[in-house]
Amino acid sequence: MSKYFNLYPIDGGVCAPSGFIADGVAAGLKNNNALDVAFIYAKEGFSVETLFTSNTFAAAPIVHFKQYVAGKESNFVLITTKNANAMTGKAGVEDICEILEALKKKFGFIQNPIMSSTGVIGVHLPKERIIEAFEKFRLESSPDSHKRASDAIRTTDAFSKEIAIEVELENGKSFRIGAMAKGAGMIAPSLATMLCFITTDASIPPAHARKLLNLYAKKNFDAISVDGDMSTNDSVFLLANGASGVYDEEAFGKALDTITHKLALDMVRDGEGASRVVAFEVRGARDEAQARYAAKALSNSLLVKTAVFGGDPNWGRIASTIGASGVEAREELLSISIGGVVVYDRGNIVFTPEVESKAHKAMESAEFKIVCDLGIGEGVYVSYGCDLGYKYVEINSDYRS
Repeated sequence: MSKYFNLYPIDGGVCAPSGFIADGVAAGLKNNNALDVAFIYAKEGFSVETLFTSNTFAAAPIVHFKQYVAGKESNFVLITTKNANAMTGKAGVEDICEILEALKKKFGFIQNPIMSSTGVIGVHLPKERIIEAFEKFRLESSPDSHKRASDAIRTTDAFSKEIAIEVELENGKSFRIGAMAKGAGMIAPSLATMLCFITTDASIPPAHARKLLNLYAKKNFDAISVDGDMSTNDSVFLLANGASGVYDEEAFGKALDTITHKLALDMVRDGEGASRVVAFEVRGARDEAQARYAAKALSNSLLVKTAVFGGDPNWGRIASTIGASGVEAREELLSISIGGVVVYDRGNIVFTPEVESKAHKAMESAEFKIVCDLGIGEGVYVSYGCDLGYKYVEINSDYRS
């Protein structure tokens, strides 16, 4: 039986839960004195649950975490931008060790610090600049520090991405969850996404944290695609300090689902140069696995993405992509609708000029849905993608500058 609880949106991002402090500073990694180094700190420490990229060439921060921090409590996360510290071998991990030792020397109360990075692959970290930035760290609360932190972790992001929720239980007790993320390109995650940091003061058991993070990251982050490229640094961190002394599994799951769904769609909306967000719903598949495979093929298809960019209801590209995905499908059972307009109906071409005009108009919306019913079974899955246009090429042809 469902319990009664309420979710309230609140300000504060990752700083909203009790005991968490975050901020962002400029270390000279970006141009024009932009914020480029962030941190999250909790005096009393926090347990850590993670999900990382399945890319074979996982970046040095992920390797370092697995070697030195996994299974331990931490109280500090250091986040740097502009440089992924990926494909840097043992030297990349050693650089992290040197940076974090300097951090612990500067702040003697820091334990088992975590480092997370994003940016260009194949370049060693500018250690001196990062270490010098520690002088700017102020480990104390301030009203806008969460905004500086979420801004500092951006790379090609057009806007910062954060959210916070207060969860009030039936007995009047409450806990909070806050989060920030970055991601706009190289988005085709596998159980994770570019960088996402979730904080909570809920007294959540580690086993529950692990289970719920896997469940809702898979449901939401694994459902999005901007360009079909998976990063070497994809990471999701769930940091729980238990400060509220309050927890309810159902309520926490609902809040985590809300947070990860919002951040996932923010990343798609911010797809480099994107102007439209599309939900690709595949239903009637043999099973959920086949529905997921077909839906993600649609959200990754460059031909479909460019048709979305042009507002072209080219249903043939959609059908072709489903057919090429390898899932069980038959022409006489397939139906396709774009923005609620049926363009192909179980073997019948219904794409009249009037239908095309209506579908084109639907595609002019900032957000719309493409539904493909395979007519085979009960499998359903929704993936999310965006259009792909000139701006994406412009950004990524000059990314290192």
